[in-house]
Amino acid sequence: MPEYRRWRVRGASYFFTVVTAGRRPILTTAASRAALRAAIADVRMDRPFEMWCVVLLPDHLHCIWRLPPDDDDYPTRWSILKRRFSQRWRDFGGATDRRSASRARKRERGVWQRRYWEHLIRDEPGLLAYRDYIHMNPVKHGYVRHPHGGPWSSVHRHLRNGWLAADWTSASGVEITVPGDL
Repeated sequence: MPEYRRWRVRGASYFFTVVTAGRRPILTTAASRAALRAAIADVRMDRPFEMWCVVLLPDHLHCIWRLPPDDDDYPTRWSILKRRFSQRWRDFGGATDRRSASRARKRERGVWQRRYWEHLIRDEPGLLAYRDYIHMNPVKHGYVRHPHGGPWSSVHRHLRNGWLAADWTSASGVEITVPGDL
């Protein structure tokens, strides 16, 4: 059985990708967005973190978290967040995937993939590259033509606060490619 080791550094910033079970497109419904907001708020009350950047797509989300200076425990945060979201999702009438015996033993509800992908951000160029990747993701997947066309993205906050220039895609060297006939 593989052994998963996560790189943990107190006070660090991390890039995450979290995917729904079976890549079911459930995350952009009004009920799931409300459940996700509430789950994040719940976790932040006991285990603070800053979500500096985020994009929500139907079957996955990407985000950058900054942890407090004395804290490196993002795995517990994700465990709680996924559990609280799943509880609320079911309360709102959301369906879950059929659970295998293994998932049932581990009390997993079949809403999220078991694992998530994380990357320790080591420097500012890395931070900015992941920010650009997050904000470009709706374009990459063909949901919108331009990053600010996506409704569930921190790109709007970054533009409003001046953290991104209005022409950031051309200034940063980010290429916009539109798949198919959008």
